[in-house]
Amino acid sequence: MRLGAIIPNFKANTTHGEIDFHEWIGDSWCMLFSHPADFTPVCTTELGRIAVHKNEFCKRNVKIVALSCDKIQAHTDWVNDIKSYCQDIPGDFPYPIISDETREIAVKLDMLDERDRDNEDTAMTVRALYIIDPEKRLRLSMVYPTSTGRNVDEILRVIDSLQLTDRLKVIATPANWVPGDKVMILPTVKDEDLPKLFPKGVDKVSMPSGINYVRTTTDY
Repeated sequence: MRLGAIIPNFKANTTHGEIDFHEWIGDSWCMLFSHPADFTPVCTTELGRIAVHKNEFCKRNVKIVALSCDKIQAHTDWVNDIKSYCQDIPGDFPYPIISDETREIAVKLDMLDERDRDNEDTAMTVRALYIIDPEKRLRLSMVYPTSTGRNVDEILRVIDSLQLTDRLKVIATPANWVPGDKVMILPTVKDEDLPKLFPKGVDKVSMPSGINYVRTTTDY
């Protein structure tokens, strides 16, 4: 899947019932993330930590859905294990897990390891994570190997960046940025427009090249 592509629609059975994916997203953002299999230790930690942070995703208008190529009953039993292991999950398990027994959705969304993608017996979904905007476009893709778990704080950080730069289209967020840090003003913005766009001020950094392209602000 390439950034900016429309995520193909699909219907799927989940632990919360059947969904039509595009209809289910509605006007929200969405995080869709896949897992190699149920009852695997790293995946258990990932689904648990994301469940614990559900309210943080809600604040950002982001719906969550997981995908694994196992049966619904296995998903249901696994959820009970996840809740037992991550005891700080508040209330019921808060988001659905898609059952993709045929791997049809995983193939459609390019979530399989290249080495095994054509082998129905051994093909496993990698740790693919897609952030999808309300227009159903892919805005961010993180693909991890099966051996490495994801960082929930980083997922929230990049969602914050995407939503901020959508709102203020004249900025970008620098390396290691977190909300409250300085943002970068795009080179396409003219100096004479800065006071109107950023009335609280802009910092300009002089470079040896003499090109005035590093301008930062916390006025957002």
